[in-house]
Amino acid sequence: MNDQLKQAVIDGDQGVAVALTSALLAGGASAREILDGALLPGMEVVGVRMREGECFIPEVLLSARVMQACLDLLRPHMAAGEEAGMGTVVIGTVEGDLHDIGKNLVAMLLSGAGFSVVNLGTGVTAADFVAAVREHAPVIVGMSALLTTTLPHMGETLALLKAEGLRASVKVMVGGAPVTAAFAAEIGADGYGANAGMAVERAKELVG
Repeated sequence: MNDQLKQAVIDGDQGVAVALTSALLAGGASAREILDGALLPGMEVVGVRMREGECFIPEVLLSARVMQACLDLLRPHMAAGEEAGMGTVVIGTVEGDLHDIGKNLVAMLLSGAGFSVVNLGTGVTAADFVAAVREHAPVIVGMSALLTTTLPHMGETLALLKAEGLRASVKVMVGGAPVTAAFAAEIGADGYGANAGMAVERAKELVG
C-alpha cells in the first residue's frame, strides 16, 4: 500500500492518498512509517522531476497539497517533534516585497522533505527574522525576494543576525528571481536555490 500512496502523492491524487493514509493508520502502521515509507519518497520524486524540468509548478503544488492533507491526518498520531525530523526552517519574503508564490512552494516542499516550517509571510523585516530565530531556534532561515529593490534587506537581515549573536547558530538561504549565487556569496549566505527543487536539496545538504 505504501507504493500506491507514494504514487498518489506523485500523481497529485488527494482522494486516493487520503484514503490510503487512513487505511494504513487503521491497519496499524505508525505515522512515521507512512511518512518515511510513502509520503517523503513521493515528494522526493516530485522534487527530482521538477529540477529536471519533467514537471512544473502547478503539478508540484498539487503534490504538495496532497502531502499536506496526508500530514494533517498523521499529525495527531505523531510523537512531539517527530514530524520535524530535519529541524525547523523559518522562511519569509523580505521587507517591501509581497511576492509569495515561490516562497510558499519552497515552504511546502520543505515540509514534504521532513522539515518543520515556520512561514512568516511577506514583508518580513530584519527584526522580524531575528525575533523568529530567537523564538523557534531554526536550523535554517530562508529569505525570498522578487524585486531587485528589496535585495538589500537580505544583507541587512544577515548583518542583524550577526550583531545579535545569532548568525553562528543558523544557516541562511536566499532565493527569488533576481537572486544569484554570486549575490548570495557576496552577502555571506550559506545557500542559494535557483528554483524550489534546488532550494530543498540545498537545505538538506546544509543540515546533513
